[in-house]
Amino acid sequence: MARNAAAKASAAPIAGDSAVRRIVSSEHLVSDKSPELSELEFGLIIASHAFGRWMTRCMAGAGVKDMTETEILVVHHVNHRGREKKLADICFVLNIEDTHVVSYALKKLARLGLVTGNRRGKEVLWSTTAAGQALCERHRQVREACLMPGFSGTEEENLRIGDLARLLRTLSGRYDQGARAASSI
Repeated sequence: MARNAAAKASAAPIAGDSAVRRIVSSEHLVSDKSPELSELEFGLIIASHAFGRWMTRCMAGAGVKDMTETEILVVHHVNHRGREKKLADICFVLNIEDTHVVSYALKKLARLGLVTGNRRGKEVLWSTTAAGQALCERHRQVREACLMPGFSGTEEENLRIGDLARLLRTLSGRYDQGARAASSI
């Protein structure tokens, strides 16, 4: 019965039909408890892919082609606030569970001359080089030129974006908790 309700909810809207229509990727996952969550999940899917394309093309526009999304996130985070970062801290902030993925990205970025690692005891602290800082600035300039004209910059728009950012951080915690629970099944 719930499956039929979910299937109806995911159907295309019909002119004059007042029933709520949901845009979802997998109608069989729609829960009666929160069908809106399936809509949000579909939005996250398409937004994450669009954001990934944006990051890589923006970085190509800044002058470095063939960087992965992870490498782009890592170089920007290492550059963040001009402070050295430990591998574990980079993984923690970016919510990347597999340290090997970030370690590989750091090694590639170091080969490109964008970051450098300084050993302190058993730890390696990473920072951007002058070339890495310049690349991050060029990326920012491309972002300002290509992405920001689509935003009004009004207080209302910025408040809505801030609310959405807080909601996404809250949901990431719920999905992380769900992942831990699913690991024990």
